[in-house]
Amino acid sequence: MLVKLLADRRSAAGVALVGLAVVMALAAPLLATHDPNNPDFIAILAPPSGEHFFGTDDLGRDTFSRIVYGARTSILVGVLSVFAAFILGTVAGLVAGFFGKWVDALIMRVMDVIFAFPSILLALAITAVLGPSLTNAVLAIAVVNLPVFARIARAQTMVVARLDFVEASRALGAGTPRILFRTILPNILTPVIVQGSLLFAAAIITESYLSFLGLGVQPPTPTWGNMLRNAIGFLDLAPWLACFPGLAIFLTVLGFNLLGDGLRDRLDPRDASPG
Repeated sequence: MLVKLLADRRSAAGVALVGLAVVMALAAPLLATHDPNNPDFIAILAPPSGEHFFGTDDLGRDTFSRIVYGARTSILVGVLSVFAAFILGTVAGLVAGFFGKWVDALIMRVMDVIFAFPSILLALAITAVLGPSLTNAVLAIAVVNLPVFARIARAQTMVVARLDFVEASRALGAGTPRILFRTILPNILTPVIVQGSLLFAAAIITESYLSFLGLGVQPPTPTWGNMLRNAIGFLDLAPWLACFPGLAIFLTVLGFNLLGDGLRDRLDPRDASPG
């Protein structure tokens, strides 16, 4: 799979960008040149230099080190929120599509209510009610993405449940849990996984929104969103405070989008564009 992804230039670029973000997240203590939360009042708003590659902020904290540690927060929020939405949404869609009738109606009406709200506004509302924190940001982003996984899993389940091998499993005496999780689930995972890879980018953007508005991960923990928020008052004096975190968000989101497109083309060729 990796060889096929690397054979395509767009997918290879996505792998490289995502790989860079993951390496920064995992190796942050090794890559950071300074303590990301340690102020240096002698070097306040210092421009990029050999000592501070991306300059410093209004407290003299090293911007490069904060971006490296910020990658850890963004990747963590993306993985946890998408994984939670993947598990809960897939199970909900699987159950709705298999049982149908009132079970399907109940589950999908709940998903429709969630889906009716603009994702950013719903995430803002959840974090405003629960309070700003990493845990609540993960919960808010997971809830926003639930209907996407549920709808895909339900549609796939309704198709697969009518196939002969499912009827054969039932005729051989397989119980409902076995049919759901051993027979149907493996055959509906491909489009769900593809959608999950695409939602990583949306999760990172949403986390940046929440942190930018003060409803995500709280300072002094560095995140790309709260770094942008802090940069607003210094755009004239220190434009690097906004440029570098913004570039980190752009490249990471671009990488996940390119990787998601590549996975879609490889795993779900029915949706692949010609050529």
